[in-house]
Amino acid sequence: MLTEIEVFVINKVKEFRTQKKISQAELSDRIGVSLGFIGKVESFKYNSKYNLNHINNIARALAISPKDLLPKQSL
Repeated sequence: MLTEIEVFVINKVKEFRTQKKISQAELSDRIGVSLGFIGKVESFKYNSKYNLNHINNIARALAISPKDLLPKQSL
């Protein structure tokens, strides 16, 4: 089961990804994960989630700060 902060980060990544019109496949290629990884994370059907390295790489790929993917206050 995913934690509240994990769900928050997943939703933020998806929000930025869709705003920038980047597909799941393109993001997975940019951050060096398998083609289906982003889809598994975003589907919530699996226990897949991003780790700190993913967050850093995603921020770089989306040209944002890693802190843009985190809540301003603790959850």
